[in-house]
Amino acid sequence: MRNLRIAGIGLTAAAALTLTACGSSGTASSGSSSSSMAPTSSMAAPSSSAAASDGVTTNADVFGPACSQLPQGSAPGSLDSMGPQPVASAASTNPLLTKLVAAVKATNLVDTLNSQPAITVFAPADPAFAALGDAKFKELAGKPAELAPILQYHVVGKRYDSKGLATAGSLDSLNTAGGPLKIEGSGENMTVNGAKILCGNIPTKNATVFVIDKVLTPGTNK
Repeated sequence: MRNLRIAGIGLTAAAALTLTACGSSGTASSGSSSSSMAPTSSMAAPSSSAAASDGVTTNADVFGPACSQLPQGSAPGSLDSMGPQPVASAASTNPLLTKLVAAVKATNLVDTLNSQPAITVFAPADPAFAALGDAKFKELAGKPAELAPILQYHVVGKRYDSKGLATAGSLDSLNTAGGPLKIEGSGENMTVNGAKILCGNIPTKNATVFVIDKVLTPGTNK
């Protein structure tokens, strides 16, 4: 994910960003450098009215109905395997996130995500991308300037665990033009802009990941 703080890009394609869910296809550019992206400002932690916990979790903190679908032991994509890796690298082995990984690669944001010191990622599971179909996903993947703000809307520039999210209530994503993320409920009943947590508190080296059941659409929670 290239220089993730794309406040400068804004939502140039608000109509195209009416991502009912961001299609599915693994056929995306595999580049991981940030050279093709337009953002110019560095990725800084957005302000929040609530103080963040340190957000660091362990395997014992993971919860949610889809967690059982992760590989076990030290196999790629397991909690033990993902924990020591930076978030984009960890996600690339997670069997729940193949479509998201394709989108991240298409926007050349892998290195940017991996280099952040502490972030929270709301990661749509593969079924969340199915509504648009392969054709729409390929179209967006070919337009990184339009796809990047959608992906940014799923990342918060501080690291939160589920308790920290519940306390915060509302958070700014890296796509500040997309409006705040609304956190409701707690634990297994928590939602993010109405999206349910399928597997939460997943620890990686530099992020806490929450796999969710919908693609978050910028501008819909203002």
